[in-house]
Amino acid sequence: MQRAQAGVAAAAEPATPPLAEPAAQPGPLSVRLLGAESADRARWDAFVQACPEATFFHRAGWQRVIEEAFGHRTWFFLAERDGHIEGVLPLAQIKSRLFGHALIALPFCVYGGVAAHTGEARAALDAEALRLAGSLNVGHLEYRNYTPAHPDDAAWLGKDLYVTFRKEISGDDEANMNAIPRKQRAMVRKGIKLGLTGEVDRDVERFFTAYANSVHRLGTPVFSKKYFRLLKEEFGDDCEVRVIVQGEGSEKRLVAGVLSFFFRDEVLPYYGGGMPLARDVAGNDFMYWNLMQASAAKGYRIFDFGRSKRGTGAFDFKKNWGFVAQPLPYEYRLVASHDLPDVNPLNPKYQLFIKLWQKLPLPLANVLGPHIVKDLG
Repeated sequence: MQRAQAGVAAAAEPATPPLAEPAAQPGPLSVRLLGAESADRARWDAFVQACPEATFFHRAGWQRVIEEAFGHRTWFFLAERDGHIEGVLPLAQIKSRLFGHALIALPFCVYGGVAAHTGEARAALDAEALRLAGSLNVGHLEYRNYTPAHPDDAAWLGKDLYVTFRKEISGDDEANMNAIPRKQRAMVRKGIKLGLTGEVDRDVERFFTAYANSVHRLGTPVFSKKYFRLLKEEFGDDCEVRVIVQGEGSEKRLVAGVLSFFFRDEVLPYYGGGMPLARDVAGNDFMYWNLMQASAAKGYRIFDFGRSKRGTGAFDFKKNWGFVAQPLPYEYRLVASHDLPDVNPLNPKYQLFIKLWQKLPLPLANVLGPHIVKDLG
């Protein structure tokens, strides 16, 4: 038995597997300011494009626009780990004797606040914003959230003032037209019947004329033409200037104009206005239909009618299109102030100013307006 065992070849011992390399531990999260170099800004915008929480108003280009058009200080913070961005927070300071002192994400924008992939990045950016707000001794820190960011934190206050209007559109013109309620659809058809057409401009000249006329009638200070030029220059094809005209050749008349942003699958008509003629020919009604039609043909599938205040004509106009109002959960963190800000045209203390502004000659209003509106944010 022993000889038999000795004559049998011994089985090969199984090879010992190599020890597995320990998994690399993620590095620490750090928060820093966005750099001036183009590569850093490209990384920021790539993150914004991919992050579900981010909006067009988180894009890096807003830093240049706000600084050059209005002269406000900005802080564009990013949170990163191992060279990868996990969150961004663009902030700008508004400091005005008339309208208060605030740190906002982001003024002149309807959406803002933190956009992040991780809770750790969100908390780190929050902490940096609060630190900055304290060091500047602002009245309040404001996040223009699209969705609630601190629903269970009593230190963050809110108010039910703003709503947004967003709706899906299809690639079929007839389906989009039929989705418009009957009375509003009749106004769109009126503009079509009266021969209105849309044209896309490379500059802001005609748009500004229509816009400035419109806001003056409303008693609202006008933005500078420089601001709109910067928007078009900074965002390129993602910022479209469209005007509505009636007639041809020497008989062509400017009716209305709209400046819109494009982001992912969304179109956002952001600034618009009409000449006095627009009311007679349903110019504004046709303008938004013309934009919707052109955007749907290019593959955009969300029409974002933008922010409005409850109780305003703009609110009613958008509702008439069949859009459902969605509350915007803006948040405010009081720092040096004891009360929430109330800078809006519905505030009774601004009514006399609005009436006086409407009586100013348009050329004078266009000169004075930018010096006031830059501090409204």
